[in-house]
Amino acid sequence: MRQLLNSWPGNPAFVQGRFLDVLAANPLMTALSPMYTPGHNILRAAFLDSAVSDLFCDAEAPLKNVVSALRASVGPDVEDPQLAELIIGELSLKSPDFRRLWSRHDVRPHAGGGVHRMQHPQVGELELHYDKFHLAGADRQMLTVYQAQPGSRSEQALTLLATIASDQQHRSAGRTHNADTDATS
Repeated sequence: MRQLLNSWPGNPAFVQGRFLDVLAANPLMTALSPMYTPGHNILRAAFLDSAVSDLFCDAEAPLKNVVSALRASVGPDVEDPQLAELIIGELSLKSPDFRRLWSRHDVRPHAGGGVHRMQHPQVGELELHYDKFHLAGADRQMLTVYQAQPGSRSEQALTLLATIASDQQHRSAGRTHNADTDATS
């Protein structure tokens, strides 16, 4: 899956688990928002990280979507200890918005697609279409791929962000290489 994600350098893409943990992401997805770094939880970031709410032009809609998608993803497993720790142990205590949306009991699978409007701090406004795909043979894992309308301002901004991400990745790799060389000298 990582190889597939990395074969889309111009399309932000990531895989999430059933509790909305980021399992894998390509560099452009991580450049779009650090919340998409493998190991992070999208739900936790959406409600507790102000940079995430600043990213989305209409923050309420993605919040509603992520809560209803979580309910759909966990299904009858609401007693799962990992879910209880995330929901009861953290989000319910720290986020009034989460408590409000969770208490609505909305359930809507997150498969399909839509549009996210974002205000990225480096490249400005983005309107990205996304598609979500359930991964066969994986326990409720989902692949999400974003794309900009061809020829649009968003496509230009996404291309610029891909360049920035690639430059940062090369500089980071160069620092690692230099540190390894210094250590063996």
